[in-house]
Amino acid sequence: MEPWLLWLIVALVLGAVEIVTLTAALGLLGGAALVTAVFASVGLPLPWQFLLFAVVSAVGVAFVRPVALRRLSSPPNGDGRFGVDALVGEAAYVTSEVSKLGGRVRIGGEEWTARAYDETLVIPPGTAVDVMEIKGTTALVYPRE
Repeated sequence: MEPWLLWLIVALVLGAVEIVTLTAALGLLGGAALVTAVFASVGLPLPWQFLLFAVVSAVGVAFVRPVALRRLSSPPNGDGRFGVDALVGEAAYVTSEVSKLGGRVRIGGEEWTARAYDETLVIPPGTAVDVMEIKGTTALVYPRE
């Protein structure tokens, strides 16, 4: 059997195992085997094929894998919160006076019903506030200092 075909089979097997395990290492080894298969098909001698596989594998595992793992493990907003929980701590702007009875704020382009976090406050329109809590569809807000 031709060496390039063996490298191609190794690349396919490693790629398939990577799909099952999601280790971000076996896929890189499969990529290295694929690169080696290409060079083997143009006649690279067998010892150089092993050297090429080792070098491409080492570069992939040392430099590409850490970047891939960081991208896979970190959530898009950086702290693991999503949905309405991601709004807590965000800045908002009062569009309609906010008191303990209600009001309206704009949070990231969306208008929300709001109440003052401190029930003694009345927050005028145009004030920058922080979202302290979300209760149902109502944001509890407090003026920024």
